[in-house]
Amino acid sequence: MKSIKDYIRTIPDFPEPGIMFRDVTSILQDKDGLKLAIDEIDKKIGDIEFDSIIGPESRGFIFGVPLAYKLNKAFIPVRKKGKLPGKTVSMDYDLEYGQATIEMHKDSIKLGQKIVIVDDLIATGGTIEAIIKLVELLGGEIVKIIFLIELNGLNGRDKLKGYDVESIVQYDDK
Repeated sequence: MKSIKDYIRTIPDFPEPGIMFRDVTSILQDKDGLKLAIDEIDKKIGDIEFDSIIGPESRGFIFGVPLAYKLNKAFIPVRKKGKLPGKTVSMDYDLEYGQATIEMHKDSIKLGQKIVIVDDLIATGGTIEAIIKLVELLGGEIVKIIFLIELNGLNGRDKLKGYDVESIVQYDDK
């Protein structure tokens, strides 16, 4: 039986020399790989109680929505600035070369709501750190954060201290 790591394609020198890009599209293109990914994330959730799954645009949607469907939970999208039609709250965060802004609908989190965050990859942790701030600003509680892939060399977990963080596959490089 294949593992998730067997489905991940590594593309050297993308998007720039020295980077080993971990491509999840090779998981998505294989029905067994996609099923395995969703099932493995589900196992990491285990029996914790929660209300909704949050996923950031765009690959957090890819893995979060089928998981929410499977577990009969709501899915809350986090998008780039200007993409959501209703009243939003936003948070700026640092990228490797600049800044970005993410948004959520103001009414997407209810006071005391328990949230699981799902994303494809943790690198520096900046996006998820910003999502945590938005959820807590709206009165929600993060009960778990799960990544399909973790790049240990970028120390993303350092920004997520105090939270229950897990990943399916880890790579020691950047």
